[in-house]
Amino acid sequence: MEIKKGYLSYNKTLKEKSRKLRNNSTLGEVLLWKQLRAGQMKGYKLNRQKPLGNYIVDFYCKKLNLVIEIDGKSHLLEPELDVIREQYLESLGLSVIRVTEMEVRKNMIHVLYVIESFIEQFEDSQESPVSR
Repeated sequence: MEIKKGYLSYNKTLKEKSRKLRNNSTLGEVLLWKQLRAGQMKGYKLNRQKPLGNYIVDFYCKKLNLVIEIDGKSHLLEPELDVIREQYLESLGLSVIRVTEMEVRKNMIHVLYVIESFIEQFEDSQESPVSR
């Protein structure tokens, strides 16, 4: 996959599937999206069900190089596929935060804390050192 001027290409055949996924979201995806959409997460814009390469990720933030994945029951069946997918995304320079569907439903405060902590670390790493 080519990266041109900050653009990550994707398999164009996934575009329609990503639309269908957005229209058939899990409860966890809906609940987390309510917290992330419209720049509510420290002003950062996120996309949901975003095609990247040959995959569709649950949430993606271009400025943070961040993917957020919600693992439901299907992820328990073939965990090795998640490992391959995560390695691929990391090879593109992306960070991946994984949470479970149950964590989103039962402990949203913790999920948001994990995401906010990532953002704070990202922002701290972007600040230039003070000149002496």
